Amino acid sequence: MLAKLCTRSAVRRCAGTGVLALALLGSALPVRGAAAASSAPAGPDLSRFYRQEVAWGACAGPGTPKGLQCGKVTVPLDYARPATGTLDLALARIRGTGGSHQSVLLNFGGPGGAGVSELTYDAAQFVGLANGYDVVTFDPRGVGRSSPVSCGGGGDQAAAVTGADADLGHPQALLRQLKRSADACARSSGDVLPYVGTVNAARDLDVIRQALGDEKLNYLGFSYGTRLGAVYAAQFPHRVGRMALDGVDTLTESLAEQGIAGARGQQTALDDFLDWCVTGAGCPFGQDRSTAGEAVVGLVRALDRRPVTTEGGDPFSGQDLVAAIVQALYSRDLWPSLERALGRLAQDGDPRGVMGFAAGGAGPTRVRRAAGHSGLVDPQDIPADNLQAALLAINCADDPDRPSAARITEDLGRLRAAYDQASPVFGRYRLTQVLMCYGRPRGTDFIRTRVKDVDTARMLLVGTRGDPATPYPWAVQTAERLGPSAVVLDNKGDGHTGYGSSVCVHRLVDEFLLNGSLPANGSSCPADGKEWSAIPNRID
Repeated sequence: MLAKLCTRSAVRRCAGTGVLALALLGSALPVRGAAAASSAPAGPDLSRFYRQEVAWGACAGPGTPKGLQCGKVTVPLDYARPATGTLDLALARIRGTGGSHQSVLLNFGGPGGAGVSELTYDAAQFVGLANGYDVVTFDPRGVGRSSPVSCGGGGDQAAAVTGADADLGHPQALLRQLKRSADACARSSGDVLPYVGTVNAARDLDVIRQALGDEKLNYLGFSYGTRLGAVYAAQFPHRVGRMALDGVDTLTESLAEQGIAGARGQQTALDDFLDWCVTGAGCPFGQDRSTAGEAVVGLVRALDRRPVTTEGGDPFSGQDLVAAIVQALYSRDLWPSLERALGRLAQDGDPRGVMGFAAGGAGPTRVRRAAGHSGLVDPQDIPADNLQAALLAINCADDPDRPSAARITEDLGRLRAAYDQASPVFGRYRLTQVLMCYGRPRGTDFIRTRVKDVDTARMLLVGTRGDPATPYPWAVQTAERLGPSAVVLDNKGDGHTGYGSSVCVHRLVDEFLLNGSLPANGSSCPADGKEWSAIPNRID
């Protein structure tokens, strides 16, 4: 649906596997003692939240990895007015095998990715970290089981812009539709929606840190999770332990600028796929590279004019195809499957293979919550549109730009041209980045104005040259903005983030988090992920 929809560890699941729901057991929250409250930040009295201790218990659900435990913490709905209500955040952990009782907290991205289900699927990736840490993740506020937001039936704001029947030539009608969609999201999401966003989520991280018993936050964030880590570093600089950020998000570009950059990045990834595709006899677009690129554009436009019908009777348009391609391009491992799926669609009109890449569900539902305290929802009650709705809510909360209807009407033609120039395939799809927050309250300017020149322990930032979602220049720009604390590792490979695809990146991130061995700024990992070009320097 939107940019960065498929989280880092979900790329293998974008081929159609459903999300495994876990029920949390043993969720009581005993108090550790008054001394723990001393680390609560100044301001309203938050001492009761900083006195929590997680009661870990078994995770219920088929396919749960051995050793995975679940729990929860309670956080204020509004940190400025903590007495007005609370909500619970779902946690999961892999218990460490070493002697350390410290934790490393993971965020898998999105925004909108549910950490508990992500760790369930990807637990094997983090076995090495369990040698020194309890490996912990969470469902952020508004996500997964943690008071999930939804846009309800008919609340798909992006479809109003990217759908095949969306009339971009009549902006007034489009804006009315966007406003109706924004209102639907507000009605369906309940009291939590105004308090969803990275600034509050970063404060939740600090409550989790304290509940885990850690003096400092050790953290590994992917994609959007890098934005969350950077905001935490600005809010709690002296609580930062070892922090690694992989697939670095921008801290300065507006959603409009991110959309243009994202369209270019996705076009580059598609070009790389087609370069590979035309070298084999199975490429559905032939062996001529120029013709292949034109054929993809032609296929998208043909499906927009005349969608094919799915087995369920729903139309599958060119923009649906673009959404699926976006997901498939997150990993080179998916290229052979994408080639076969495109062949079935182009030659037989069969969209089933391509549809497997697109995230989705049975349909959005409304979540009803009791006033005062919002506990964890049952797995079966998580709205099917929660990932998309949370991505929209968090990105809008983090972006202060709200162009007026008159400004959008005036600029829409120019924006369409700019996006189409950035990518004839992804341009229209990414135009949502400019329009999707219309009708919502203005977001915070904290990230653009305050997240810079952080006085923290040194952090490791990983940028991947062929990343279609978080372009490599964002890693360099964000490092410059954060200041001398930030060290950049240049991953020469492809795909979204490096930890799961590069042996080199995986090893260096683990060495930093486990041992404090930090590569020199500007060090690189080769595309094959098997070697490293510099010798690490140990830090404390």
